[in-house]
Amino acid sequence: MLKRIGLAAAILASATVPAFAHLNPDEHGSFMAGFSHPLFGADHILVMVAVGIWAAQIGGRALWAVPLAFVGTMSIGFLMALGGVELPFVEPAILASVIALGLLVAMAVRLPVSACAAIVGVFALFHGHAHGGELGSAGALQFGVGFVIATALLHLAGIALGMGVARFGPKIARVLGAATALAGVSLIFG
Repeated sequence: MLKRIGLAAAILASATVPAFAHLNPDEHGSFMAGFSHPLFGADHILVMVAVGIWAAQIGGRALWAVPLAFVGTMSIGFLMALGGVELPFVEPAILASVIALGLLVAMAVRLPVSACAAIVGVFALFHGHAHGGELGSAGALQFGVGFVIATALLHLAGIALGMGVARFGPKIARVLGAATALAGVSLIFG
């Protein structure tokens, strides 16, 4: 079973194409552009799923509080970018989020829910800013609603994955976290 999950994770990681997440700004502004944006980039998928897995590892209130903190703070970052508020180191922070969240899952870090929400919130601010910085102002509402829904669905997928693999023991989720962190490192050099 562990070999199958590892093989599936490797196939998923190799099948994602980060460049497709960044659409031509002239094509932005629709709900579908916003919805598809998080679904076509390795950095987006890895982070959103890792947030869900980490929330599942922690359990309890974290199941909804941690993903909600990410979505809420991501929305604030999006609005900041639309408003012209600059945020330094957006791309490096996004790459760091893949590695950090992967490591948090790999080490099965258990902190108070508020601390977990704050950690994902910091990274979410940069993810949201990147979305808004690429968009401009045309169709911002439709685009924003689309990427918020897609992000929430990726978090739900991560929660389901985390809860599903927990039935086989905690090691599988930790392996997925380590694979996420390694994928994050590969994105730096890729």
